[in-house]
Amino acid sequence: MTADASQTAPDQVTITIRPNGPLLIQGDVKVLNGAGEVVERGGRVAFCRCGQSNTKPFCDASHKTVGFQAS
Repeated sequence: MTADASQTAPDQVTITIRPNGPLLIQGDVKVLNGAGEVVERGGRVAFCRCGQSNTKPFCDASHKTVGFQAS
């Protein structure tokens, strides 16, 4: 799940730990790579926690198919 231009970013950044799912970051989000280049920008970004995403560091909903259970 990456940024969605149709969603308005809230005034502050919030991070929600989704049950058995990704970290959902909402707000004025800018994700930089190791070289400091912007790879994602927007009002909503989801980061993988299960380690199975094919789009790391972003979530691609693989947690659903692998049965990820947060500890």
